Amino acid sequence: MTGPYGYPAQPGPAGFGYHAPQTRPSGATAIIAALLGLVAAGAAGYLPVYFFLELPSGFSIGDLPGLVLTELGLYLLAALLLLVGALSAFFRSVAGAVLLVLGSLLVITAVLMEPLAFNGAYGLYFRVQFEFETFVALVRVVMFAVVPFTLIFAIIPPTLKYLRWRPTPAPPYRPQNQFPPQAGW
Repeated sequence: MTGPYGYPAQPGPAGFGYHAPQTRPSGATAIIAALLGLVAAGAAGYLPVYFFLELPSGFSIGDLPGLVLTELGLYLLAALLLLVGALSAFFRSVAGAVLLVLGSLLVITAVLMEPLAFNGAYGLYFRVQFEFETFVALVRVVMFAVVPFTLIFAIIPPTLKYLRWRPTPAPPYRPQNQFPPQAGW
């Protein structure tokens, strides 16, 4: 575009015209974190439900030691946080990533606390889990594998960049370099 004498036209005042379009960040890491969070929520929620269903008749939850109840409560709370966090991450909320991180940390705490709750050693506990003799052991191993990846994918910068990204609103249409005619000309 040239001016009236063949020279290049000067740009208009600042704030007018169209800005370069922003590139949308990839949501792959956020979606992976949310999917892994759903798997971890299912595994963490399955364990206390299975434990409560397998209590013998005549035995109350109140008869369990406090550390066991704390560990089961951690699993239930972690499952709830992971489920809500995964659903929130699907709806592009930064709070979803925060909930995924908190839920993952609660699962890690519960896993590290579980051998202590049942008066066992860590080596024996993990050896029994990795023998895959029961479905519960398989669920625990899946949870052991999925939760660290959920935590990592929830805190890496591309995930947070995707969840924070909002498109800039389009500027209102204004013809460029057109000023009202001056009086007296």
